[in-house]
Amino acid sequence: MQRQWTLQDAKNKFSEVVNAACDGNPQIVTKRGAPSVVVVSVDAYEKLCACNTLSSPHFADFLLAMPEASEDDPPLETPLREVDF
Repeated sequence: MQRQWTLQDAKNKFSEVVNAACDGNPQIVTKRGAPSVVVVSVDAYEKLCACNTLSSPHFADFLLAMPEASEDDPPLETPLREVDF
């Protein structure tokens, strides 16, 4: 269960904060009433870091990789929609 701690409470009960994070429950620490940091387990942190390093093609690269139409290709018969201006 995710729990919020004031900074002072998190300092006083740091072992409890760490144990809860290690059990898979991120712990939010607030400073002056606003969320300031989240304490997570190393496994959760590594998963987050791995998601940031996944490479995916940029949209422009995706569009540029599309095959070009040739003169032998039949024209597309997709009706255009009406647009009122």
